[in-house]
Amino acid sequence: MATVYATGKRKTAVAKVWIKAGSGKILVNGMDLNTWLGGHEAIKLKVVQPLLATKQESLIDVKATTLGGGYSAQAEALRHGISRALAAMDADFRAMLKPKGLLTRDSRVVERKKFGKRKARRSPQFSKR
Repeated sequence: MATVYATGKRKTAVAKVWIKAGSGKILVNGMDLNTWLGGHEAIKLKVVQPLLATKQESLIDVKATTLGGGYSAQAEALRHGISRALAAMDADFRAMLKPKGLLTRDSRVVERKKFGKRKARRSPQFSKR
């Protein structure tokens, strides 16, 4: 099997993902998953969710680079990228990932600040006198 490439996105984070047949190693920015995410167990589970859904956690090696956003957004971008790469690799995986919502790009981003406001919607405090 050849290497499959896919891009995952979330908020302002982007993950470039390459997957190939292997032993289940996950390298992110040159570090393994435990070094990259430290003690964030729930976020680690999000990253491996597409591999668990397709039962490929010990059969596929993942190499990825992430940039932009925070570690949580980067992890979700990585999840999206892994899902897209698996779907491109095998059409049967697409049928497993789509119902779980793993192929959908989460389009929620921070709302921009408007002039005359303190934040996106917060108005300055009103003073009658």
